[in-house]
Amino acid sequence: MNGFQNFIRQWYLRHGRHELPWRQTTDPYKILVSELMLQQTQVERVIPKYLAFIERFPDTKTLAAASLRDVLVLWQGLGYNRRAKYLLQCAKVVEEQYNGQFPNNESALLELPGIGPYTASAVCAFAYNQAVVLIETNVRTVFLYHFFAEKNEVHDKEILELVTLSLDTTHPREWYWALMDYGSYLKKILPNPSRKSKQHTKQSKFSGSLRQVRGEIIRLLTAKDYQTTTELLQQLQSNKLYFAAALDQLLQEKLVVQDSGKISLGE
Repeated sequence: MNGFQNFIRQWYLRHGRHELPWRQTTDPYKILVSELMLQQTQVERVIPKYLAFIERFPDTKTLAAASLRDVLVLWQGLGYNRRAKYLLQCAKVVEEQYNGQFPNNESALLELPGIGPYTASAVCAFAYNQAVVLIETNVRTVFLYHFFAEKNEVHDKEILELVTLSLDTTHPREWYWALMDYGSYLKKILPNPSRKSKQHTKQSKFSGSLRQVRGEIIRLLTAKDYQTTTELLQQLQSNKLYFAAALDQLLQEKLVVQDSGKISLGE
């Protein structure tokens, strides 16, 4: 394991993405913003969005006072708009229940809206430098490549055992940065290394999907709020067959609301 650790450290020293803006802070709020933005979104797309978001909403206080519309306007281009709503809800809970101070343990973080096990662990590792055990796609890729070259259907439980054994308990923040950067590199040069994982699922096609229609409805409403379903449908460029289902989902999630026949962004 020492050889593996030394290799990862040396690779990161030479090739790591040390300049990423969310690596210049230990503010748990800013770490959370970056983690939610980075979910299923490329780093290159996130960087300008993250910088603009933090400039507009530098802390939970300013974000908690914002409307969902304000947040969704800045979120445009990232997709998965539920993440924006979760972030807004998190800011409100932190302000109302924690006096503006983020909790510093996984169990409390998991109580915040939309925060799952990985995100809670990431905040603990990157904001508080806690030696938590975590796994995500790039970390998984590293361990699959180095330790399971001849095996398929590898369960995360097997990988987590090795993550635990290799964890740098003194510098967990930098250790996970190194693993993630190296894993990102491996994914660029190897043919889909995640296929060896039992947890691997093929990402569904975005073009023509219900997810694309959801995003377009939000985009149309950020451009012009309070539109009828007929107006929205007429402007829709993606698959119109998914319009009713997409709108119904958005209404149920309260990302949009309907009043007197007009659709608008949620509060």
